[in-house]
Amino acid sequence: MNAQPRRILIIGGGFSGMSAAIQLRRQGHEVELVEIDPGWRSYGAGISLGGPTLRALRTLGVLDTFLTLGAASDGVRICLPHGPQVAELPTPRLAGADVPGGAAILRPVLAKILADATVAAGTTVRLGCSFTRIAQDAEGVDVSFTDGQTRRYDLVIGADGLYSKTRAAMFPDAPQPRYSGQAVWRAVLPRPAEITTCTMWMGPRVKPGVNPVSKTEMYLFITEPRPTNTHVDPAEFAPRMRALLADFEAPVLRAIREQIDEHSQIVFRPLEGLLMPRPWYQGRVVLIGDAVHATTPHLASGACIGIEDALVLAEELGRGSDLTAALAAFEGRRFERCRMVVENSARLGEIEVAGGDKEEHARIMRESHAALAQPI
Repeated sequence: MNAQPRRILIIGGGFSGMSAAIQLRRQGHEVELVEIDPGWRSYGAGISLGGPTLRALRTLGVLDTFLTLGAASDGVRICLPHGPQVAELPTPRLAGADVPGGAAILRPVLAKILADATVAAGTTVRLGCSFTRIAQDAEGVDVSFTDGQTRRYDLVIGADGLYSKTRAAMFPDAPQPRYSGQAVWRAVLPRPAEITTCTMWMGPRVKPGVNPVSKTEMYLFITEPRPTNTHVDPAEFAPRMRALLADFEAPVLRAIREQIDEHSQIVFRPLEGLLMPRPWYQGRVVLIGDAVHATTPHLASGACIGIEDALVLAEELGRGSDLTAALAAFEGRRFERCRMVVENSARLGEIEVAGGDKEEHARIMRESHAALAQPI
């Protein structure tokens, strides 16, 4: 494997896959992206992003658009259930002195920003398509697709998420996603004037928070202990969200509670995690993003480390070394950072479920964010 790859297939059109396409096209590679969803849709309400993610979006060249369509602010306010603020977590301005250290945006809006940039970069995008077979030799990878075509590539990137079909094909013995014992509820609501930055209320076991996602909207998130991963009827979403806030006396949170109804774009998601042990590549096929390191949202860094994967992979491929060396270098730079996020996020969830040591929780948060602030 001595030649720098030039024809690259990306399987999966989520944040990681799109970021890889954008960055690899900048290097002059011929990039094709296949996405099984014919509508290239992104489900969800809001998504919170920290300084490291904003730094990555600046590298991708989409930060200005993000700041126009989303909302950015400094600091995270920590409040007691009845309202008083007891702390503010700093959010260093990692994307530049002119960019606040934290932000949030509606998930479909961020997906469209990246999709537009992917197409503008010259990526060939094929929607409603996935692979049926991957077969590789020393010189390339033959991929058969659901539309009946077979094409050959120098490199295949599996960016197809938590339930990655690429991972199953290349690493059949890989671990499966594990339910964490928590779920998260999210809803989109009008933003009160007093909500100007991310604000959280620390209940004994339930933790609600809000974050502005635009000039007029915010999203509400609530983490809830759930011993089993059982189905919840969507007809119950609004009353269940309101019930989770019943014990919180903070005036602004009580007003927010009254706004929750069937029009609030509520999303319920059981929290699952996955860390695939090394290696993350086999021959000319490499996995990135949630396919190898899906994390719970406690550090607001799942999208971050997936986008960072794309940047680091493109950087290593651009060094001109042989493919095996480039993939090994990518994995070496990414594994410990991603392991830290997955394992520390999981531990934060365990502490919340058990009503455990708040000092340990605060220490893990501080240490994790300090590590994430370091260059990638």
